[in-house]
Amino acid sequence: MTILCVRFQLPPVYEAALPGLLGLLEEFTPVVEALPPDGALADLRGAERYFGRSAVELASVIRVRALAHHGVDCAIGAGPGPMLARVALRSARPGVTCVVPEGGEREFLADRPVAVLPGVGAATARTLGEYGLDTLGRVAAAPLSTLQRLVGAKAGRELHEKANGVDRGRVVPNAVSRSLAAERPFDRDELDPDRHRRALLSAAEEIGARLRAVEKVCRTLTLTVRYADRSSTTRTRTLAEPTAHSAALAKAAYGLYDALGLQRARVRALALRAEGLTSAEQASHQLTFDPADDKARRIEEVADRARAKFGPRAVMPGTLAA
Repeated sequence: MTILCVRFQLPPVYEAALPGLLGLLEEFTPVVEALPPDGALADLRGAERYFGRSAVELASVIRVRALAHHGVDCAIGAGPGPMLARVALRSARPGVTCVVPEGGEREFLADRPVAVLPGVGAATARTLGEYGLDTLGRVAAAPLSTLQRLVGAKAGRELHEKANGVDRGRVVPNAVSRSLAAERPFDRDELDPDRHRRALLSAAEEIGARLRAVEKVCRTLTLTVRYADRSSTTRTRTLAEPTAHSAALAKAAYGLYDALGLQRARVRALALRAEGLTSAEQASHQLTFDPADDKARRIEEVADRARAKFGPRAVMPGTLAA
């Protein structure tokens, strides 16, 4: 059991804590793959040799450190490969690591529904279910040719291998996160567009500050509006240029919001996600002769230094961008 799949018990509003939690995993291994918004895969083969402990024993240490340093519990699945670890995670609960026994992969999977496999969507599961192939044990026992006729040659072969416990995946290290998100829930369903816009401004400033702290810029911005009836609307916009400038992010967020044309919508929460993160050093910025823009950027620099010295509450939300 050399691969861990960890899901931190993070409410959506605390997704900002994920980079720090990934750093905790990186204390054990550099082979960590972020699974936003609240999870990660970690390959502990080297760590097992270095620390002289099994991956399951190291999982207990990771859980204790997450609780001690971040106040966050986690559920952990362990297996010989990434796919098996992710399936094991579905049966894990905080405080207990669910393990796929080495050599018993097929038995572990046999009674589980097809939909637990990563990459198997509702449509594929429904198609298989219509032919009585509703568990991985039945899929594993089905002829390969039958699966290929139902879901296609390549998908059928991969499905047959996975159902038999063959895991050819690997953990691919990536950046701390390929996206950053900030969510602003309301105490009660909110109708006032002005309060919606203030929430968007606050979220844009938070994302801008976090991007600048890790020296990143984003290429796209996504707005998700969650309504009182639990439905949601999501819109994405590609920015004119990659940026971490809070005012530019706020302007894009306002544009996304205005384009929805909401009429007295009862909004439960607003969320912004910055995606397409790249290094700020590699990004170009169109120079302007606008003194207001230059002043805003200088204010941002001062505010960032204040946050670094006195903490995130050193600057009141809504004071940097208009």
